[in-house]
Amino acid sequence: MKRGALIFWTLYSLFFAIPFPMIIYYSTSNPDDINNLRASNPWLSLGILAASVILWLIVLIVFYHKWVLNVFTSKKNIEYLKKEGEPREARILSVNKLRPAEAKMDTYELALSFKNLVGTEIVQKSGVNDSKPFERRYEVGKKVTLLIDKEMKRIPYFIFSGTQIRINKRVVLLRSLGWLALVAVLSGYYVYAYQSESHGMGWRFMSFGHPLIVCPLILLFYRILVDLIVNKLGGDYKDNTPLIKFKGIKTNARLISASQTGTYINEQPMIRFELEYTDEKQQKHNGNIKKIVNLLDLNSIKVEYVEIFYLKSDPKRIAFASDLNELS
Repeated sequence: MKRGALIFWTLYSLFFAIPFPMIIYYSTSNPDDINNLRASNPWLSLGILAASVILWLIVLIVFYHKWVLNVFTSKKNIEYLKKEGEPREARILSVNKLRPAEAKMDTYELALSFKNLVGTEIVQKSGVNDSKPFERRYEVGKKVTLLIDKEMKRIPYFIFSGTQIRINKRVVLLRSLGWLALVAVLSGYYVYAYQSESHGMGWRFMSFGHPLIVCPLILLFYRILVDLIVNKLGGDYKDNTPLIKFKGIKTNARLISASQTGTYINEQPMIRFELEYTDEKQQKHNGNIKKIVNLLDLNSIKVEYVEIFYLKSDPKRIAFASDLNELS
């Protein structure tokens, strides 16, 4: 269901980023209006052309990094963890069998209990592909060995000991061909636009409303907007949650106040929690956390104490323990 919704909204957004600006432009402009071309500033048109090329280069770099380079980056990070990762023994709390990843491989979602990098017991969800299901390695109560990134700067942050990594060359090839096809289509559109709209006057037809500059602007706007929404949904500590979980200490914090910030995401209010807590050195700290709270759960925030994690090296950086338990 979530995958279907994601595909729908992706296609819906792409329509307004590419076909829609082209429909608007070609239905409202007159490519045969020579007088407008003569009156246009050639230097401004060349500047707009240069800006469009730069914007498209940024878009292409983003796509190439996401489609192709990320595969090699993940492989490099996993091989680093196999050599330098901090070992931890984890106990399996629950097992949820998912749909098979391949015909001869089962996929599970595990809930694991183990000590983090500073010795605090944590619960972590993780998916795993089991190439040897007949060995029954992933059952409740059994133990597995994890290798954790001591610096928490690489993704994935941890792997299962014995993880084997290989690059699917066919997938990489198809993604590379897809990226090259995108480059070819874009180059072809530049050629088509020049041949059909220049009328022997060069790039004078380029304007701020041309799809060659509007489309990349919208695509980059989407990227920025998604980042802003993700950060907003996560409150002030979204990017720090893995670090706090794997290098944090659990404690009870006194809830001083909980008030609405006036921000709503999908009609759900963002709440600012003011907290007071004591670290392992018996020093008191005041901190706050902002997070989206479901309207049906507003009564659950009326508590006196709540479990939090604080970063041992920087006790001001905190997160709710309940939120960290949901990380996967």
